[in-house]
Amino acid sequence: MLPLQTIREETERLRADYRARGADAPLDAVLALDSERRALLAEVEAARAERNRAGKAIGTARDADERARLIEEQRAGAAALDEREARLRDVEAELGRLSLELPNALDPRVQPGGDDEALVVRASGDSGAAESTLDPPVSRLDSDDPPPGEHQPPPHWEIGESLGIVDFERGVKLSGPHFYVLRDDGARLQRALIAWMLDLHRGRGYREVYTPFVVREEMLYGTGQLPKFAETMYHDAEDDLWMVPTAEVPVTNLYRDEILPADALPIHHCAYTPCFRRERMSAGREVRGLKRGHQFDKVEMVRFVEPERSWEALEELLDDALTVVRALGLRYRVLRLAAADTTFAGAMTYDVEVWAPGSREWLEVSSVTNFLDFQARRAGIRYRGTDGRVRHLHTLNGSGLGLPRTLAALLEQGWQPDASVRLPEALHPYLGGLASLTPA
Repeated sequence: MLPLQTIREETERLRADYRARGADAPLDAVLALDSERRALLAEVEAARAERNRAGKAIGTARDADERARLIEEQRAGAAALDEREARLRDVEAELGRLSLELPNALDPRVQPGGDDEALVVRASGDSGAAESTLDPPVSRLDSDDPPPGEHQPPPHWEIGESLGIVDFERGVKLSGPHFYVLRDDGARLQRALIAWMLDLHRGRGYREVYTPFVVREEMLYGTGQLPKFAETMYHDAEDDLWMVPTAEVPVTNLYRDEILPADALPIHHCAYTPCFRRERMSAGREVRGLKRGHQFDKVEMVRFVEPERSWEALEELLDDALTVVRALGLRYRVLRLAAADTTFAGAMTYDVEVWAPGSREWLEVSSVTNFLDFQARRAGIRYRGTDGRVRHLHTLNGSGLGLPRTLAALLEQGWQPDASVRLPEALHPYLGGLASLTPA
C-alpha cells in the first residue's frame, strides 16, 4: 500500500509507472476521494467545535427563549454533523478499498515494456559454469539461442515417462488436467530436493519455518494477492480460508500487526509449502509436462530488513537463489523484468531461468523481488528503530527454488545417451548415494 502523501506528491510518477505496467489503476478516483476526505474532515472538525461552543452557550444562557433557540440550533447542527460523519466513514472505507488496487511504485531502473523487453543481467556458461555479469544488459530475445553443437535430449515429459517416475495419465484421472503423479525415484528426488534446499538455506543463515497451507483472507491482502488475483486462487467458502499460492503469504504475515525491535532485524526465513493456483491454462507445448500445474512444490526465502539495507538485501537474496542453481550444475541466466511483468506489489523483480535443452526453452525457477515497504504497510509490519521511532520495514522474497521446473531441467540437462539421467553430486547423500536414474 502506498502512503497517501506519496500518492499526492508523486502523482505523475505513479501515473507513468502504471502506464508502463499496463495497469488500469484507480489513481484518479483515489485522489478525488482523498480530496473529499480532507474537505469533510475540516467540516467535521469545524462542526464539532461549533457543537462544543453551542453547548457552553446553552449552559450559560439565562433567558428561557434564548436557551430554547440555542438548543434548536444545536439539534440542527448535530443532524448535519451526523450526515457529514456518515459520509466521511463511507469515503474513508471506499478510499481504503481503492487504495488496495494501486500497484507499487517501480524502481527507476525498471525498464518499460513487457516480456520481450526483459533484460539479461547475468548468465552462466554450460553446466552452470563461468558466470558473467552483462554490462550493459542484453535483451532476453538476443540470448534465447542454445549453445552451438549442444546435444538435444528428449523433453522431460518423455524422459520422466521412460524412467517410470512421472505418471501424467493417473494425475489427470485423480484431479483433472495439469496434475501429475511422481512415482518411485521421481517422488524420492522431489523430496530430496526440498530437504537439500532447506538445509542449504539454513546453512546460509535462514531460519526454517513450517506454516499452514491455508490462510485467512486478510493475509492475502497483506502481501498483495488480493483483491487483484482472487480468480487465480483456491478458496474454501465454508471456512473462508484460502489455499496458499506461495509460501510468501504465510511467512510474510508471521509478523502482521507487530512492532519488532530493531535488534531483531534482519529476519531471514525459509519455508517449504505446496502452492495452489487455479489460473486458466490452455493445452499445448508451453504448458506440457511439469512446467505449469495447479499444484506444485516450492521452497521460499523471505527477508525482513531495515529500509536502508533493502537493495543490498535484494542482491544477496538473488545470490542465495543462484547458489542453489549453481550447486545443481544447471545452465542459467538472470533477467531483470520490465515494468509490465514486475509483480503488482514489487518495485523490482529478477527472474532466474534455467535452460531445458530437451524442450528448447528457458524455465523460470525463481522470482526475486524487493517490495520496499508496500507489503509492510498493508500488513502493518513495523519496527522500532534505535532512535525510538516506529517505521515500516521492507520485505523481500525469492524462490529457492520452484520444484517442478527445477526437476524438469535436471532431467533434461542430466540426460545421457544411454537414456539414464545423471544426478547432481549435492543430492547423492539425500538419495542414499543414488547417482543416476536408469530406465526400468
